Amino acid sequence: MEKKQPKVINQSGTTKLTNEAVAAREAKAEREFRGRRRDNRRNRRAAEETKKEFDSVNISINRVSRTVAGGRRMRFQALVAIGNHKNKVGVGLAKGNDVTSAVQKAERRAKKNMITINMNGDTICHEVETKVTGAHVLMKPAAPGTGIIAGGVVRSIIGLTGIKNLISKSLGSTNKANIAYAVMEGLKQQVPKSEWNGAKKAAPKAEKAEKAEKTEKSAKKEDK
Repeated sequence: MEKKQPKVINQSGTTKLTNEAVAAREAKAEREFRGRRRDNRRNRRAAEETKKEFDSVNISINRVSRTVAGGRRMRFQALVAIGNHKNKVGVGLAKGNDVTSAVQKAERRAKKNMITINMNGDTICHEVETKVTGAHVLMKPAAPGTGIIAGGVVRSIIGLTGIKNLISKSLGSTNKANIAYAVMEGLKQQVPKSEWNGAKKAAPKAEKAEKAEKTEKSAKKEDK
Protein backbone atom coordinates (compact mmCIF):
# COMPACT_ATOMS: atom_id res chain seq x y z
CA MET A 1 0.00 0.00 0.00
CA GLU A 2 1.10 3.48 -0.74
CA LYS A 3 1.97 5.71 2.26
CA LYS A 4 -0.13 8.83 2.50
CA GLN A 5 1.99 11.96 2.42
CA PRO A 6 0.93 14.63 4.93
CA LYS A 7 -0.59 17.58 3.20
CA VAL A 8 0.99 20.99 3.79
CA ILE A 9 -2.01 23.23 4.20
CA ASN A 10 -0.67 26.64 5.25
CA GLN A 11 1.10 29.20 3.10
CA SER A 12 4.53 28.94 4.76
CA GLY A 13 4.87 25.30 3.80
CA THR A 14 6.67 24.40 7.05
CA THR A 15 3.89 23.12 9.30
CA LYS A 16 0.88 20.87 9.04
CA LEU A 17 -1.48 23.45 10.61
CA THR A 18 -4.03 25.57 8.88
CA ASN A 19 -3.41 29.28 8.34
CA GLU A 20 -6.04 30.10 10.99
CA ALA A 21 -4.31 27.89 13.60
CA VAL A 22 -0.90 29.45 12.84
CA ALA A 23 -2.36 32.96 13.16
CA ALA A 24 -4.04 32.07 16.48
CA ARG A 25 -0.77 30.64 17.85
CA GLU A 26 1.18 33.73 16.81
CA ALA A 27 -1.45 36.03 18.42
CA LYS A 28 -1.30 34.04 21.67
CA ALA A 29 2.51 34.25 21.77
CA GLU A 30 2.37 38.01 21.19
CA ARG A 31 -0.18 38.44 24.01
CA GLU A 32 2.01 36.45 26.42
CA PHE A 33 5.05 38.54 25.45
CA ARG A 34 3.16 41.79 26.08
CA GLY A 35 1.92 40.49 29.43
CA ARG A 36 5.45 39.57 30.52
CA ARG A 37 6.73 42.99 29.47
CA ARG A 38 3.90 44.69 31.42
CA ASP A 39 4.69 42.60 34.52
CA ASN A 40 8.37 43.54 34.24
CA ARG A 41 7.42 47.22 34.14
CA ARG A 42 5.22 46.83 37.23
CA ASN A 43 7.98 45.02 39.10
CA ARG A 44 10.46 47.72 38.11
CA ARG A 45 8.12 50.46 39.35
CA ALA A 46 7.53 48.62 42.64
CA ALA A 47 11.28 48.20 43.12
CA GLU A 48 11.87 51.90 42.44
CA GLU A 49 9.15 52.85 44.97
CA THR A 50 10.69 50.66 47.66
CA LYS A 51 14.16 52.02 46.94
CA LYS A 52 12.96 55.60 47.39
CA GLU A 53 12.60 55.19 51.14
CA PHE A 54 15.77 57.31 51.40
CA ASP A 55 16.69 60.14 49.05
CA SER A 56 20.33 60.67 48.20
CA VAL A 57 22.37 63.73 47.19
CA ASN A 58 25.83 63.66 45.61
CA ILE A 59 27.72 66.35 47.51
CA SER A 60 30.97 66.00 45.56
CA ILE A 61 32.64 63.70 43.02
CA ASN A 62 36.43 64.05 42.61
CA ARG A 63 39.03 62.27 40.52
CA VAL A 64 41.92 61.03 42.63
CA SER A 65 45.18 59.34 41.68
CA ARG A 66 47.76 57.13 43.31
CA THR A 67 51.29 56.69 42.07
CA VAL A 68 52.31 53.05 41.63
CA ALA A 69 55.28 51.29 40.00
CA GLY A 70 53.74 51.42 36.53
CA GLY A 71 52.59 55.04 36.73
CA ARG A 72 49.47 56.75 38.09
CA ARG A 73 46.31 54.88 39.01
CA MET A 74 43.21 57.04 38.47
CA ARG A 75 40.05 56.49 40.54
CA PHE A 76 36.93 58.44 41.57
CA GLN A 77 35.89 59.57 45.04
CA ALA A 78 32.22 60.27 45.90
CA LEU A 79 30.72 61.99 48.93
CA VAL A 80 27.02 61.12 49.28
CA ALA A 81 24.35 62.03 51.85
CA ILE A 82 21.07 60.12 52.28
CA GLY A 83 18.00 60.82 54.41
CA ASN A 84 14.26 60.23 54.75
CA HIS A 85 13.24 63.91 55.15
CA LYS A 86 12.29 63.18 58.78
CA ASN A 87 14.81 62.34 61.48
CA LYS A 88 17.27 59.97 59.80
CA VAL A 89 20.36 61.05 57.85
CA GLY A 90 23.74 59.59 56.94
CA VAL A 91 26.93 60.52 55.08
CA GLY A 92 29.31 58.21 53.21
CA LEU A 93 32.65 58.67 51.45
CA ALA A 94 33.98 56.00 49.07
CA LYS A 95 36.23 55.42 46.05
CA GLY A 96 35.66 53.37 42.91
CA ASN A 97 37.09 52.66 39.49
CA ASP A 98 34.21 54.63 37.92
CA VAL A 99 31.68 57.22 39.11
CA THR A 100 28.76 54.78 39.36
CA SER A 101 30.58 52.27 41.56
CA ALA A 102 31.94 55.05 43.78
CA VAL A 103 28.46 56.55 44.31
CA GLN A 104 26.89 53.15 45.05
CA LYS A 105 29.62 52.30 47.55
CA ALA A 106 29.23 55.71 49.22
CA GLU A 107 25.44 55.19 49.52
CA ARG A 108 25.98 51.84 51.24
CA ARG A 109 28.40 53.43 53.69
CA ALA A 110 25.96 56.28 54.33
CA LYS A 111 23.25 53.75 55.25
CA LYS A 112 25.65 52.06 57.69
CA ASN A 113 26.55 55.42 59.27
CA MET A 114 22.93 56.63 59.49
CA ILE A 115 21.89 58.40 62.70
CA THR A 116 18.56 59.42 64.24
CA ILE A 117 18.47 63.09 65.22
CA ASN A 118 16.44 64.91 67.89
CA MET A 119 14.42 67.90 66.71
CA ASN A 120 12.41 70.70 68.29
CA GLY A 121 9.56 71.10 65.82
CA ASP A 122 11.08 72.19 62.49
CA THR A 123 14.47 73.20 63.88
CA ILE A 124 17.31 71.82 66.00
CA CYS A 125 17.03 71.62 69.79
CA HIS A 126 19.86 74.01 70.69
CA GLU A 127 22.94 75.80 69.39
CA VAL A 128 25.94 73.58 68.66
CA GLU A 129 29.51 74.19 67.51
CA THR A 130 31.58 71.25 66.24
CA LYS A 131 35.12 70.78 64.96
CA VAL A 132 36.33 67.87 62.83
CA THR A 133 40.02 68.20 61.89
CA GLY A 134 40.13 71.61 60.15
CA ALA A 135 36.38 72.02 59.67
CA HIS A 136 34.53 74.25 62.15
CA VAL A 137 30.72 74.46 61.85
CA LEU A 138 28.29 76.53 63.92
CA MET A 139 24.53 75.74 63.84
CA LYS A 140 21.75 77.65 65.60
CA PRO A 141 17.98 77.02 65.87
CA ALA A 142 15.78 79.51 64.02
CA ALA A 143 12.22 80.81 64.25
CA PRO A 144 9.50 79.46 61.93
CA GLY A 145 9.68 81.03 58.49
CA THR A 146 13.45 81.64 58.58
CA GLY A 147 14.34 78.78 56.23
CA ILE A 148 17.73 77.11 55.94
CA ILE A 149 20.50 79.72 55.96
CA ALA A 150 23.59 77.61 55.24
CA GLY A 151 26.29 76.85 52.72
CA GLY A 152 26.31 74.15 50.07
CA VAL A 153 27.39 71.08 52.08
CA VAL A 154 25.35 71.96 55.18
CA ARG A 155 22.29 72.75 53.06
CA SER A 156 22.57 69.43 51.19
CA ILE A 157 22.61 67.40 54.41
CA ILE A 158 19.98 69.44 56.29
CA GLY A 159 17.69 69.29 53.22
CA LEU A 160 17.46 65.51 53.64
CA THR A 161 16.10 65.86 57.20
CA GLY A 162 12.85 67.32 58.54
CA ILE A 163 14.62 70.54 59.64
CA LYS A 164 13.05 73.56 57.91
CA ASN A 165 14.55 76.47 59.89
CA LEU A 166 18.27 76.71 60.68
CA ILE A 167 21.10 79.25 60.77
CA SER A 168 24.56 77.87 60.05
CA LYS A 169 28.07 79.16 59.40
CA SER A 170 31.22 77.32 58.33
CA LEU A 171 34.18 78.95 60.12
CA GLY A 172 37.14 76.71 59.25
CA SER A 173 38.34 74.52 56.41
CA THR A 174 36.51 74.33 53.09
CA ASN A 175 37.08 70.57 52.75
CA LYS A 176 33.63 69.18 51.93
CA ALA A 177 34.15 65.80 53.59
CA ASN A 178 35.29 67.36 56.88
CA ILE A 179 32.38 69.85 56.83
CA ALA A 180 29.93 66.99 56.24
CA TYR A 181 31.34 65.01 59.18
CA ALA A 182 31.22 68.14 61.37
CA VAL A 183 27.53 68.64 60.51
CA MET A 184 26.78 65.00 61.34
CA GLU A 185 28.59 65.38 64.68
CA GLY A 186 26.53 68.49 65.48
CA LEU A 187 23.26 66.71 64.66
CA LYS A 188 24.34 63.73 66.76
CA GLN A 189 24.94 66.00 69.78
CA GLN A 190 21.37 67.37 69.79
CA VAL A 191 19.70 66.75 73.17
CA PRO A 192 15.88 67.04 73.44
CA LYS A 193 14.50 69.79 75.66
CA SER A 194 13.06 67.30 78.14
CA GLU A 195 16.58 66.03 78.94
CA TRP A 196 18.19 69.43 79.63
CA ASN A 197 19.63 70.05 83.11
CA GLY A 198 16.95 72.59 84.07
CA ALA A 199 14.16 70.30 82.84
CA LYS A 200 15.46 67.42 84.96
CA LYS A 201 15.35 69.55 88.14
CA ALA A 202 11.91 70.94 87.37
CA ALA A 203 10.32 67.53 86.81
CA PRO A 204 10.51 66.28 90.44
CA LYS A 205 9.10 69.61 91.72
CA ALA A 206 6.12 69.26 89.41
CA GLU A 207 5.56 65.70 90.58
CA LYS A 208 5.70 66.81 94.23
CA ALA A 209 3.18 69.60 93.56
CA GLU A 210 0.79 67.12 91.89
CA LYS A 211 1.10 64.73 94.85
CA ALA A 212 0.42 67.58 97.32
CA GLU A 213 -2.71 68.61 95.38
CA LYS A 214 -3.98 65.02 95.38
CA THR A 215 -3.45 64.66 99.13
CA GLU A 216 -5.26 67.98 99.79
CA LYS A 217 -8.25 66.89 97.67
CA SER A 218 -8.44 63.52 99.41
CA ALA A 219 -8.27 65.24 102.84
CA LYS A 220 -11.10 67.60 101.90
CA LYS A 221 -13.27 64.67 100.79
CA GLU A 222 -12.67 62.88 104.11
CA ASP A 223 -13.62 66.02 106.08
CA LYS A 224 -16.89 66.27 104.15
